[in-house]
Amino acid sequence: MHVKPETSKIRPYVVCAVLRGVTFDETRYNSFIDLQDKLHQNICRRRTLVAIGTHDMDTLQAPFTYEALPPSSINFVPLKQTRSFRADELMEFYKSDLKLKKFLHIIEDSPVYPVIYDHNRTVLSLPPIINGAHSAITLKTRNVFIECTATDLTKAKIVLNTVVTAFSAYCEKKFEIEPVEVTYSDGKKFIYPDLSIYNMEVPLSYINSAIGVSLEAEEVTTLLNQMQLYAEHSVSNNNQCTINVSVPPTRSDVLHPCDVMEDVAIAYGYNNIPKRKLASLQPLPLNELSDLIRREIAMNGFTEVLTFILCSWRENFIMLNREDDKSTAVVIGNPRSADFELVRTSLMPGILKTVGHNKDHPKPIKIFEVGDVAVLDKTKDVGASNCRRLAALYCGATSGFELIHGLVDRIMEVIGAPFVPLGDNTGYSIKPSEEPEYLRGRQASIIYKGNCIGTFGIVHPEVLNNFDIPDPCSFVELTIERFF
Repeated sequence: MHVKPETSKIRPYVVCAVLRGVTFDETRYNSFIDLQDKLHQNICRRRTLVAIGTHDMDTLQAPFTYEALPPSSINFVPLKQTRSFRADELMEFYKSDLKLKKFLHIIEDSPVYPVIYDHNRTVLSLPPIINGAHSAITLKTRNVFIECTATDLTKAKIVLNTVVTAFSAYCEKKFEIEPVEVTYSDGKKFIYPDLSIYNMEVPLSYINSAIGVSLEAEEVTTLLNQMQLYAEHSVSNNNQCTINVSVPPTRSDVLHPCDVMEDVAIAYGYNNIPKRKLASLQPLPLNELSDLIRREIAMNGFTEVLTFILCSWRENFIMLNREDDKSTAVVIGNPRSADFELVRTSLMPGILKTVGHNKDHPKPIKIFEVGDVAVLDKTKDVGASNCRRLAALYCGATSGFELIHGLVDRIMEVIGAPFVPLGDNTGYSIKPSEEPEYLRGRQASIIYKGNCIGTFGIVHPEVLNNFDIPDPCSFVELTIERFF
């Protein structure tokens, strides 16, 4: 199989093999087709990663070439048809085909289509759409040529190995597979299929601890052999027993020691694994502190609210007089509603919306929330991190700034943090701040052990107007996790 450089524009990889002396009957033939369909739906991801083509080798002449050509340059008779089509005509023809129309999008917008020819320029297939009628497999087929074109070489190898290992059992010489050399335009050559054995070492202690049993090495090797994994055990100089596992090409699902452990558990029998009672659970320190703060604030006459963790971009920034620095908020892709465009970076929008929707409620309104916000964080593997925060608001005839200040003092007293002068890192202190959501000169930062953990102050009239709140309000927000 010779691969032309143009294939890199569409489906750059191809792997091949030949099965000689295959004996088909109706059951085996149907199984052969069903296996390809199952692989196409699963590991091939509906032919986007890999497409399988199987052909009657006796109707073809090697060597083969894998090319990528303009659709108008490709002409052949497709499978189950009687006349020749150009590739672009074929795309229109199959738009009404219930089975094949769902695969057309993979290549129809490409300027070139992948195609495989034999030595006589007979088309074998137009992957991933359809094979040619010339090389169609029948019950009389004896020699089968298998080609898998792909965008993912690893998946292509697995698919080819799966097909040849399963159906080489029906060859005249059982389990004999004829390899095919694939030559790329840069001169690199590869022999497929690659049926090499993968060796893995798994500590016996890991298997026993993960399953919750105490099996001997001999028992483990016996169980693994039942699962088609050849295994032996060895003992190292420090008396650590290791299970040496040989993974055959039929077990592409075995990638990690945990897969070996799972096979041992399956062979041993899940019902035979002793049941264990879990140790009594203890609350996480963060949750325990959050509950403590909730109770304390509730006893100070505040009512807890639970607001949505998602909000609109305007509520999170513009309505709070804040600027979006593009490096803080976690934005939702394709939001279904303008009300849920991003993950909140503050508890303030939800609490102010609550007051705005209940502005006719008798005053004063005293509410609080303990909940998570999310911020972008490059140090995390998911790119963002959650942060537990506390927020409380007072709304009445006056701003109630002294009440919010008193609430801050009470929370710190419960935490066990004394009020200290600025610069003293043994407790907490406050200093003036310049946050746009508060009135200038009527706000402060909360400093705990040298770090700013939050702010409080009188909410700016513009912010109140944005949320349709007619009465003055004071607000506090601090990060609970900073207490640890």
